[in-house]
Amino acid sequence: MGCTSCGTPQGCGSKGNCGTGSCNKMSTFDWLSHLGIDDSYSTDIVEVSFKDGASKGFYHAPAALGTYTGDYVAVETKNGYNVGCITLSGELVRLQLKKKNVKQAKVTENVLRKANARDLEKMHEARQLEYPALVKARAIARTNHVNMKVTDVEYQGDCRKATIYYTSDERVDFRELVRQFSHQLRVKIEMRQIGPRQESGRLGGMGSCGRELCCSTWLSDFQSVNTAAARYQNIAINQSKLSGQCGRLKCCLNYELDTYMEALEAFPKKADKLRTEAGLGILIKTDIFKGLMYYTYRENRGLLFPIPVDKVHEILALNRQDQKPADLQTFQVVTETKDDFEYEDVTGAVELPAEKRRRKSKSKNRRRKKGGGEGESTPTGATPQGSSSKGERKGKSTSKRRNNNRRRRSKKKPGGKE
Repeated sequence: MGCTSCGTPQGCGSKGNCGTGSCNKMSTFDWLSHLGIDDSYSTDIVEVSFKDGASKGFYHAPAALGTYTGDYVAVETKNGYNVGCITLSGELVRLQLKKKNVKQAKVTENVLRKANARDLEKMHEARQLEYPALVKARAIARTNHVNMKVTDVEYQGDCRKATIYYTSDERVDFRELVRQFSHQLRVKIEMRQIGPRQESGRLGGMGSCGRELCCSTWLSDFQSVNTAAARYQNIAINQSKLSGQCGRLKCCLNYELDTYMEALEAFPKKADKLRTEAGLGILIKTDIFKGLMYYTYRENRGLLFPIPVDKVHEILALNRQDQKPADLQTFQVVTETKDDFEYEDVTGAVELPAEKRRRKSKSKNRRRKKGGGEGESTPTGATPQGSSSKGERKGKSTSKRRNNNRRRRSKKKPGGKE
């Protein structure tokens, strides 16, 4: 694959982190021409890529045109012409036709000419019209309350036709929708439904591995993926971690499945339980590439015994003969224990700075003493139990004075002394 942003056949080497958004997007690398191998198979069919690999097609290129891999050409379509780049020619095209199951007799469209400056200018104008058209298409679909998601819009090279790609879980009647699209965009509209995996491939993105998505860089055919692939590889069935950006199971679950299946052929089929004199051994986990099976006793689940696969076959053979080995410890793998490390005494070698402590303000302590006495603190706006506010204390003192004055007056006699 070549990098569409920097133009080098080997790519820029950034593994999709160059930030251009189109690095290695379904591009094709002509490895025969790079190695200097002469193409012995002569054919006039070429593969033309449109919109940096978003769509591809096969066309007849007459030898009189003198077109080669990497040239921009104008190809004929049912409505006008389109402008694309030749990505493959010669023997590799024949292999690509065989891979995609396309017969040479079905290739009927031709390459018109090499793209001139006006054709390239028209193509760039069409690419600039795609994002505003995508926004309008999504707004029209939402105002009409149509249960569909407009994914991408691709303009033809001559700006006469626009293909709208959408996803939907149900059948969509878009007869009225196409009329509104053509009225707003002023071009001929073609609606094309795609799946969630094709949607992720057209939009692109970064996977959990840190690289660009496989479906947007090199993966052209999608195989079915199920949870059995995760079980064979001893991966936890976590739907959120096993799903990709398309919402389906990740395609990379199938990449190493054949290797795991070959390694599992050496493991016994029914080895969940092993009978011994010490107790019944239960299989806990399996390490496929190390060839170990971890067992524990039903009575004591704290101990794990890593047993090789050949030893497990021996124990199963004894169990079939109604014989029991002494225990599982004699069959486990003895791991080499490393020598204890001697740690150096660093007492006094490292001095930590003194911790700075904040002093409590005196005003807070005074408020606590006034509010609730020693050792008690009361929140602001609240009075402690058994105490009264300042206004209440003042009212009590005035009423006490009045009562004392009344007593004194009552004790006094008229004209006499108290």
